[in-house]
Parts: sequence; C-alpha cells; structure tokens
Amino acid sequence: MSESSNAKKASAGKKAPARRKSAAKKAATARKAAARKAPAKRAPAVTPVSVLIVGAGFAGLGMAIRLKQAGIDDFVILERGNAVGGTWRDNQYPGAACDIPSNLYSYSFAPNPNWSRSFSGSQEILDYIHHLVAEFDLEKHIRFEKNVADLSFDEKTGVWTATTDKKERFAGRAAIMAQGPLSNCSFPNITGIDDFAGKKIHSARWDHDYDFTGKNVAVIGTGASGIQIIPELVNVAKHVKVFQRTPGWVLPRPDFSTPEWNKLLFKKLPASQQAMRNLLYWTHESMALAVIWNSPLTRIAERVAKLHLRRQVKDRWLRRQLTPDFTIGCKRVLVSNDYYPALQKDNAKLITWPIARISEKGVRTVEGIEHQVDCIVFATGFDVSNSGTPFPVKGRGGRVLGEQWKGGAQAYKSINVAGFPNLFMTFGPNSGPGHNSALVYMESQLEYALKGIRKIIGENLKVLDVKEEVQQRYNKSIQKRLAKTNWNSGCKSWYLTEDGFNATMYPGFATQYAAQMADFREDDYETA
Repeated sequence: MSESSNAKKASAGKKAPARRKSAAKKAATARKAAARKAPAKRAPAVTPVSVLIVGAGFAGLGMAIRLKQAGIDDFVILERGNAVGGTWRDNQYPGAACDIPSNLYSYSFAPNPNWSRSFSGSQEILDYIHHLVAEFDLEKHIRFEKNVADLSFDEKTGVWTATTDKKERFAGRAAIMAQGPLSNCSFPNITGIDDFAGKKIHSARWDHDYDFTGKNVAVIGTGASGIQIIPELVNVAKHVKVFQRTPGWVLPRPDFSTPEWNKLLFKKLPASQQAMRNLLYWTHESMALAVIWNSPLTRIAERVAKLHLRRQVKDRWLRRQLTPDFTIGCKRVLVSNDYYPALQKDNAKLITWPIARISEKGVRTVEGIEHQVDCIVFATGFDVSNSGTPFPVKGRGGRVLGEQWKGGAQAYKSINVAGFPNLFMTFGPNSGPGHNSALVYMESQLEYALKGIRKIIGENLKVLDVKEEVQQRYNKSIQKRLAKTNWNSGCKSWYLTEDGFNATMYPGFATQYAAQMADFREDDYETA
C-alpha cells in the first residue's frame, strides 16, 4: 500500500469523530429547544385541608383544640421540631419557670387541677402541654420536623400552601401562623464571640450534659431568664460573674406548694378552680394601672420593688447598682425571691462595666479587665420579629409580608393583615400583655380566628380579607394610645424597633382586648 493511500485513510479516521461531535451538538441543541417549547412541569397538586397550622406550641395546639370542639377535624399542624411544646420545650434551663400563676397560665377550656405550685416550672408546664395533646387526640394531626420555608396564597383557588425546607408541600383553605414570637434565638452580636475557646450556652438551647461543678462561669444578661438561671448556677459552680447592662425592676414572687386538699377540691368542684382563676385574673388586671400607664399605682409598685431590694440587699453600693433608672413597666417587670440573695453569695459577683469584647479566655470589659471563665451563659433573650416574619409570607398581588413590615409590623386586631386573606396570626402585632397572662390574650385570638374560619368554610369563601382602610384606622388608634404608655416612655427594650416603633404591646387591659376580639364585624372584611 502506498503512502498516499495510508494518508487518505488516516485523514478519514480523523474526520469521523469530528462529524460525530457535530451531530451530537446539533442533537443537544434540538433537545434544549424542545425543552424550552414544552410546558414547565408543575408540582403535583396538594389536596387542601380546612385549616393549616404552623407551630405545635401553646398557640397551635390551642387552635387545634378549639377547632375540634367546634366540630372541625380537618386540619394539619406543621412543627419544625421533633416534639410539641414550643418555647417550653426549648427553655428547659435550670430554674426555668413561668412568672404568671399556673391557674392563670393555662387554658380555661382545659383546666389542670394538679398544679404542684403557685408558679410552675417549665417541665410541669411542658407536661401540661403533653397532656393537652393526649386528652384531645392531637398527635395524629401533627407533622413533625416540617420546617416551613415559605407560605404563599393562591388567588385563583383561595388556598394557602406551605413549603418546607425539604420542598414538601401542605395546603389549607385557612392558615394559622402560630410559630410564636419567642421561638428563635441566637448568640448576641458581641465582638470576638467566636474567639472564645471555652463552652458557650444559650439559655434557650441548654446543654444538660455540661457539668458546671468547679467551673468559673460568666452569665451575660439579667432579664427574665437570667434571674432564674443565676441562683441555680451559684449553687453548683465554683464562681459566677454576672454581667449586667441595665438593672430591672424585681418584685417578690408569692410562690407556694399546692396542698393535696387544694388539688382534690379543684377536681371535685371545678367551680372553685374557676373562682381562683377569676381572682388571679382581676388581681393582674389591676396591675395594668401600675405598669402600663404612669399613675399613683406606678409609684406604689416602684416602692414595693425598692422595699424588696432593700430587704434582700444590705450593701448600699450593690443596691445602687441594682436600682433601675426608668419607670416600672417600661421594660418587662421581673419576679424573683432568690436572685438578689444569689448575687451576694461568696462565689458570685455583679459586673456593671460594659462588655468591650469576648476574648479567647473570657469576657473583657471596657476598663481593660479580662474575666477569665470556663463557660459563658447567654441569657440574652430571643430574636423577636417585630418588623419581619420568620419565613416569607406571600399574599395577594405579589405582596410579601416581611417587606410590608419593614417599618414596623401592623395588623388588624393583631390577627389579620390586609392583602393576606384567610390568614390568622397568634401573638401578632400589638397583642403583647404587660401585666396579665399571655394565654388570656391567646384565648381571645383563638375565638376570633375560629369565627373567621367558620365563615370561610360555612360560606365556601375563597377570600376573607380585612379592608386596608379598616386596618389603617385601627393602627392609628393603637399607636396614639401607645404614645401614652410606660413602654414608650424612653427606655430601650425588645418591645420597640430600632427607631422606637412599638409593634409588640397592647395598650390596655386584657378585658379591653377580649372585648375587641369578641366583636367580629363582617363589614370590616372583603369577601369573595
């Protein structure tokens, strides 16, 4: 064979792969063009239930119970955790307890005659929540480990769809946002926090395996959680340093164990427990005159708190460090019998110098002292969404709730927002109590939501949407009333946004709140 024939064969061999590549490229281009022309694949349709509830804490479970009692059994509860309980599941730190009496911090439609104390601890409250699940057969409605990442309304169908972080979808004709205002937490933004080489513990994510025995511990925060944790740590740790930014008003706590005869009485004669609940309710209602508005009762409440401080703290300088410089009620009022004594133990010390940074070995304050510790406990509260939402909530016409709330959250009667039909909130904007039980307010919200849900289902509505002008008129009134309260008197608190807008508290008595929620006006809503 000649060299020229060999060259022609070689040349043909080289061209064949090139032709195959060209053909493959054309085929790929054709497939892409066909894919562009083909209609996009839609996610499979989800059959909607009557009511979709986000959150299996007190609010979500309470809503479920009231739905069942009203004969509505077609609902689903989405819970991001693997157990019920919400904030009481998460807050199981040493000393955790409620600062409202147990007979008032429980549902009137599900009383518990067996409370062991006047003010129950978090574990007993969690046991009560588990009892509610069992008593009302709620577990079959709960879908655990379903972390909602998006909640969207379809105007054509009138259905809300919740999409989880794992792309699972659940739908409902009405939706209840019951995730709670105190459900998310994180370490505070303090310079150098990631440099610390020791143990970091947040009060809402307690590490029960960590042994504090013989340890030097720093506690940052002296709010409601901090004053419960500190006495417990002082009893076991080698030394506890408490870093205080602002002292709070502390009132004594009338906490007593419940005798057996009292429990038996409540069981045999439920009216006696209701009478006790009524007494507690009206006692707390009277406190509104002291802590919500500046009145002669405000001065009396401050005197009681100062007397409590004087009785428990003999050192004048320490008393001065623990005396607030703001009106009682401006920040959350604290209750404790053992916080002040704990600070005076030999192995405890109050630090009032501001924190400059966290270092590798501990906490450095502005005067240059480094407090070396083995563990830092952050009792710094929660990430309260008073100007946003924990996940995107999308309503009519492309509205996004978090964007609407950038300047401060607003709603109608704290429960509905214009442009977000068939959506109900528990502990929505301006529903926070400053003097009474949160569950008293909660019950009013559940009853109002139930009325709306009944209307949606009973009249087969696609849309039940509060009118924009009704919502604006309501909020104008609320903000005008808030301007005259102690919350807006000048102190800095988690009740307010950075620019001082109060989207959190309700400026009135619990009785007033219940009255407004009892009045469901159909004329306030657009229906379709």
